[in-house]
Amino acid sequence: MNFSTTREHGSLENTEITEKGNEITGEIIGAAIEVHRNLGPGLLESAYESCLLYELRLRKLKIETQKEIPVFYKEVMLDCGYRADLIVENKVIVEIKAIVNITAIHDAQLLSYLKLSNCRYGLLINFNVKLLREGIRRIKL
Repeated sequence: MNFSTTREHGSLENTEITEKGNEITGEIIGAAIEVHRNLGPGLLESAYESCLLYELRLRKLKIETQKEIPVFYKEVMLDCGYRADLIVENKVIVEIKAIVNITAIHDAQLLSYLKLSNCRYGLLINFNVKLLREGIRRIKL
């Protein structure tokens, strides 16, 4: 394996990992677009989650659903009830919404999940929009 590195945000980053993360987020976005094309806006979050899970499995991606994200405080693991909607290929956390507007609290939720997990990439996907591209936010640590 060739591990070349680049500087980003003051830290060394493996470009191979970056490329894989970008590839996976692209696959997820493509699957979400397919779901939105077929269902449109207006359904419950759980319906979109089930359909996106189906689409991602068709793409042969490894997915964990409703994955518990523990909080460590002073070397103690606490179960605070945090759960990621989807974790894809152990690299990307996907939070699914079906709401009127994404707000700063939704961004903060995904950012917190990224910080608490080993994942560096996050997608916040709001299916309750006319055009899905208006409902997608990508976060990278």
